[in-house]
Amino acid sequence: MDLAAVQCPTCFEWFEVALPSDPSGTAGTVELDYDCEVCCRPMVIRIDAEGVRSVGLGE
Repeated sequence: MDLAAVQCPTCFEWFEVALPSDPSGTAGTVELDYDCEVCCRPMVIRIDAEGVRSVGLGE
């Protein structure tokens, strides 16, 4: 299991999330609904060819 560090767009704290495996073998954008492990605010974690980043729901 691969892990990636992401920063919460609300409280700016860093935490690690487990990356989903890609069983199809095709690269694409994956979006995960996630709650910050520190402040519990909702966000979307986007995983694509550019990397892993978090986006607040209002952005």
